[in-house]
Formats: sequence, structure tokens, C-alpha cells
Amino acid sequence: MKSRLKLGLILFALGFLGVLSLLTATIPLPDEFAELSPAISNILILLNPTLMLLISVVIGTILYDKVNLTVPVISSLLKKENATPIFVQQLKYGIPLGLLAGTVIVVVAWVFNMIIPHEFEALGSLEVTLLVRFGYGGITEELLLRFGVMTLLVWIMSKLIKKLNNPIYWIAIVISTLLFALGHFPVAFAAISAPSLTLLTYILIGNSVGGLVYGWLYWKKGLEAAIIAHIFTHVAIVLGTIA
Repeated sequence: MKSRLKLGLILFALGFLGVLSLLTATIPLPDEFAELSPAISNILILLNPTLMLLISVVIGTILYDKVNLTVPVISSLLKKENATPIFVQQLKYGIPLGLLAGTVIVVVAWVFNMIIPHEFEALGSLEVTLLVRFGYGGITEELLLRFGVMTLLVWIMSKLIKKLNNPIYWIAIVISTLLFALGHFPVAFAAISAPSLTLLTYILIGNSVGGLVYGWLYWKKGLEAAIIAHIFTHVAIVLGTIA
């Protein structure tokens, strides 16, 4: 019980660092909040993702091992075991798959940019810092979507059909991936009052590529592998943007 609590606290702390990274980005608030002080505005920006993170970490910590999902590196460290071989294995899968996903996303973005250049220019007006990409994107989103949502979906479906098989994991991966992609729609609506169907299609496709990879890695290699892949996806995207 103590190790489970420690695991949850560590994951929440890591995820909260990602939430704090949002303060380095330009996040528009509704007009009615325009006159609020910077301190209150920051609290409003952090409140919702912090609550979602807390709920996701609690759900994941309670259920993950009940559906054969793992957080092997942190769990091994808490048991004072050697986590190096596991971490090396996660790096071997997470880095190349993350870079591959990022490369695919860059190519998809290039294709859609030729079709709807003005909307892409508007999206570019939203400042996304490296801290947000690696902190919130790489860590917090994995705790929300994989550790929280995917774990819960696998557990619910296993209870409904009274067994735990591969299709259950794939359904959970796909659903959590779609939620991950749809969760980026507010970004489009914040930048563009009426985004086109083409732009929303790009957001759906671009974010689904990564979600499928991260879900598979969480299932097969552990949560840390999904986090590593997500971070290196952003590495590929940043390098692709510079190039």
C-alpha cells in the first residue's frame, strides 16, 4: 500500500511539473477574465489540468496492475531494485518509435500546410514552448490519457466481458487516442473562430499517429516508454520545424 501511494505521489509530482510548464505558454482566457490579476489568471490556467491529473493518477495507481499494465522503472526504484535494464529496453523502443511518430506528423503537417496555409499560419500564432512540449505534452498528457483513461477503459471492458485479451487493449488504445486527438480541437478554436474541416482532420490524424504508438508502448513496455516516445516525438517535430 505504501509503495502504491509513493508511486502515485511521484507520478503526480512529475505530471504537475508538466502542468506548471503551461505558465511559459501563451494561453488565451475568455474575455470576461481579461481584467483579472496575473496571479488569478495563472491559477485558472492551472486548475483544470491539475484536477484532471489528480483524478487520472488516482485511477491509474489503483487499477494499472489489475489489468497487467506497468510502470516498471519507477516501481523497481521504489523496491530498490536495479531498474537500468528495464530503462535501457524502454529507451530502445521509445526513442526510435517516438522519432518515427514525430517524423510522420511533420510529413502530415507539410502536406496539410500546402492545402490550408492560412490556417496553419494562424495556428502558429499560439506560442508552444519547449517546456510545454516536453513537460505537459511528454509527461502530463501520458498520465492523463494512458495511465488514467486507457487504464480505466481496459479495466471496465475486462469487467464487462469477464476476460482480459488483446482486443480489449487495442480498443482502449484507439479510444484514448481519439480522445487525445479531440483534446487538441480547443487549440484550433482558440486560434481560429471557425476552423475548417480540413484543419480538424489534420489535427485528428496528426495526433492519432502518436497516440497509437504511446498506447502500444504503455501496454507492452510500460508507462515510462510511452513518456519517452512522446518526448522524442516532440524532438522530431521541433527538428522538423527548424529544418
